[in-house]
Amino acid sequence: MLPAETTTDHDATGSEQVADFGGLEIRWDSRVLRPRPWTTAQSHWIAALADGGAPGPILELCCGAGQIGLLAASLTGRDLVQVDRDPVAADYARRNATLAGVAADVRVGSLADALEPGELFGLAILDPPWVPSADVPNFPEDPVGAIDGGLDGSDQLLLGLGVALRHLAPGGYLVVQVGSHEQVSIVERLVDGIQGGSSGWRVLEVRDYLPGGLLVAIGDQR
Repeated sequence: MLPAETTTDHDATGSEQVADFGGLEIRWDSRVLRPRPWTTAQSHWIAALADGGAPGPILELCCGAGQIGLLAASLTGRDLVQVDRDPVAADYARRNATLAGVAADVRVGSLADALEPGELFGLAILDPPWVPSADVPNFPEDPVGAIDGGLDGSDQLLLGLGVALRHLAPGGYLVVQVGSHEQVSIVERLVDGIQGGSSGWRVLEVRDYLPGGLLVAIGDQR
């Protein structure tokens, strides 16, 4: 999840803060990204898709302090696997899962290495860093590693899409967070190009929450 809203209570000292996120109390500090209230929409959307989706746990990639996946798991009753490359964020995700009463397996590592080849998930959430590198200085309160998405903001987006779709069970759903309509187009082109468009994965809907961001739902249309 990424910068989108002006913050007024961000603590630059690293002291622990508590945010209300859809009824969950989420712990975080200035070393991780502040929970954005608008991103509860991502949790609610994936939860709404769960009834028609494949069985199995939820996967959340680039989980940060864990709030989006934790709210989705709370709404669906499904187990949760969360991945983040930042050990501080992963520690908060574990703590927040315990406080929320959610069964979560939180893993520290790169997106490419954190999952076993045969692992499949019924639902997936992807919250990659999506800020273009040149724009990162515009968000001085946010940790650089949590928001810097490379030249056009799509570095982790492209990697995360590939990982998520490889581990999404047939009939599953993925909801991706991006920062611009240009990045929506990147998602659409990648999904359409997988296996020459014969994979069955399709962009189903795009929802606009700008200036916060956009959400893209992907599903299996075979």
